Amino acid sequence: MNYVKADFPVDQIHTPMLMGLLFRQVHAIFATEDWNGLRQSHFRVISSVPEHGVTITELGERVGMTKQGCGQFVAQLVRTGHLTSDRDPSDRRVRLVHRTPLGQQVIDAVLARNLRIEQDWAGRVGQERYRTFRGVLEELALGSLPD
Repeated sequence: MNYVKADFPVDQIHTPMLMGLLFRQVHAIFATEDWNGLRQSHFRVISSVPEHGVTITELGERVGMTKQGCGQFVAQLVRTGHLTSDRDPSDRRVRLVHRTPLGQQVIDAVLARNLRIEQDWAGRVGQERYRTFRGVLEELALGSLPD
């Protein structure tokens, strides 16, 4: 029987598993670098804050977290200077979250690092094959889900 990295029988490999293995590679790359204690989950929260701001509830929905969990991330990222959280002038009960210049710098650096990872992958499989892979992945991930 053929094995992938001797961990999984080939007949038990499925696409979500392969995507997870790639994601683990990305995590491992970021883990070897100094991001001042920030992790992928922090990057996801910071990058999901639009320019015009967002409520914690809306941000939680964007990143798939509860309001409470997202609120904890936001509080931490406010303390580290990556986000701000201020009362909405139109509804003082609501807090609006905004990205700070430091938060934007981090996201720019993350995007640049991800681009280098993608360039490495394209170098390993060839530009044309990677372009096709990326196009199919975008279609599946960003297209509508079946009912």
